[in-house]
Amino acid sequence: MRHGFRGRRFNRSAEHRKAMFANMSAALIKHEQIVTTLPKAKDLRPVVEKLITLGKRGDLHARRNAMSQLRDEDMVKKLFAVLGPRYKDRSGGYCRVMKAGFRQGDNAPLAVIEFVDRDVDAKGKDSGPSQKVETDEAAA
Repeated sequence: MRHGFRGRRFNRSAEHRKAMFANMSAALIKHEQIVTTLPKAKDLRPVVEKLITLGKRGDLHARRNAMSQLRDEDMVKKLFAVLGPRYKDRSGGYCRVMKAGFRQGDNAPLAVIEFVDRDVDAKGKDSGPSQKVETDEAAA
C-alpha cells in the first residue's frame, strides 16, 4: 500500500524532478499556458499555486523563497508584479488542467495547464526562433 506517498516519481531522481518542476513553473509563469503530459500537469499545479501564494504575500522572504524555487529572476519579477496582484482576491485555484488528447508518438495523455484569468497575449511570447526573426526585421 502506498499510503502517505504523495506525488509521482516520473522515473527521475529527486534533483531531476525538482529541476523539471522549476523549469515547467517558469514556463507556465512566462506563457501562462503550457501543454505537457497529464500526470506532470497534475503534479505541477500545487507547485505553481504555492508560488502564486508567495507572490500574493509580496514580502522579501516570499521573494527569496520563490527565487530559490524558480531560479529565474525575470519570472520571479512577473510573479510578484503581475500574478500576485491579479489573484489578490482569489483564495486558491489559480490553475486549471484540461485534458488535450493523446500524443502522436507514444500515445501519452496530454493536458493543457493554464492560469484561470490568463493573459492570452502572453502565450508564445519571447520563445522560439520566430521572435528573433521579428526583432531582426524591426531593426532593419
